[in-house]
Amino acid sequence: MNISLRFFCLLASLLLLASWNSTATAETSEIKWHDDYSRAVKAATAEKKMLFIVFNDDSNAATRFEKEILTDRRVSQLLENYVVANLSVDANVKMNDKPTRVLNHAAFSYMYGSAGIAIIDYTNNDPSQYGQVVSQFNFRSAQGRTVQEMQVILTLPPGSLTQRTLIYAVRMHPEQPRSTKGIFRRLLAFETFRHSRNQASMQLQGHHQWESRFHQIKAQLPGGLVPTEVCAESWPGQRLEDAAVECVRSWRHSSGHWSAVSDNNVYYGYDMKRGRNGIWYATGIFARNR
Repeated sequence: MNISLRFFCLLASLLLLASWNSTATAETSEIKWHDDYSRAVKAATAEKKMLFIVFNDDSNAATRFEKEILTDRRVSQLLENYVVANLSVDANVKMNDKPTRVLNHAAFSYMYGSAGIAIIDYTNNDPSQYGQVVSQFNFRSAQGRTVQEMQVILTLPPGSLTQRTLIYAVRMHPEQPRSTKGIFRRLLAFETFRHSRNQASMQLQGHHQWESRFHQIKAQLPGGLVPTEVCAESWPGQRLEDAAVECVRSWRHSSGHWSAVSDNNVYYGYDMKRGRNGIWYATGIFARNR
C-alpha cells in the first residue's frame, strides 16, 4: 500500500471514529422528558436531582418556550443537571386513590393555576427543603421565559422558594448588583428568614433589634467579617415574583440600601415573608470585610 493510500485509509478511520463518538455523545446528552408526574418524581428521587417541570397550556407562549428557549444550548446544557418533565396544566396525580390536579395542590399555589415552570428539590439534605417546590415562575412573555431568565433560574443556589425568588429578582436587575456573587450562607439565610417573618408578624418594615442581632450574627461569622442588613416591603396584594421585583426596586431608590445590595460580599442571605395585610417583607443580610 503506498503512502497516500495508507494516509487516506487512516483519515477515513479517524473520521468514522469521530462520527461514532459524536453520535454517542449526542445520544448520551439527549434530555429525557417525562410526561407523568409520579414517574418524574420517582426518577428525581432515585437520581437525587432537582425536578424541573414545564406546565404547558398549549398557548403560543408555551409552544415558543419549548421550541426556542428550551432547545437553546445555553439552557439545555443546564437542564442536563435536572430530571425534567413536560406536563399539561391539567395533569393529575393520585392522592388517596383520587385524581387530583397537580396545580391545585397547595405546594404549587404560587403558580396561580396557570402555565409556567416549577422546580422541586430532591437534592437537599435539609429535611425542611427536601421535596419542596423551590421555584415557581409563570410564563410572562411571548416566549414564556427568556434565555437569560432561564439561565438565572437554573443556577440559583439551594434554598427555599421565597429565598430563591428574591435572589432571582436581584440577579435579574438590569444593573446586575453584586451582592449574590459571594456564597449563599445558611446562617445568613436563616437570619433573613427570621427577620422577614418578624416584620410580617408586626406588619411593619424596619431593622428591628438590629443592634443586638448584629452582634449575635457577627459572633458566628469567621475572620472578623461584619454583617450588613437591608429591608424592604412590597405593595399590598402583589404576587410573589412581582413582590420580589418591587423590593429590589425599592432598594434601588435608596442610596444606602443599594450600596449594600450592589457591593461584593463574602457571604449573603435573602428572604421574604408575606404578612396578613398582603404585603411582602424582604430582608437581605451580607457579610463582608470592614
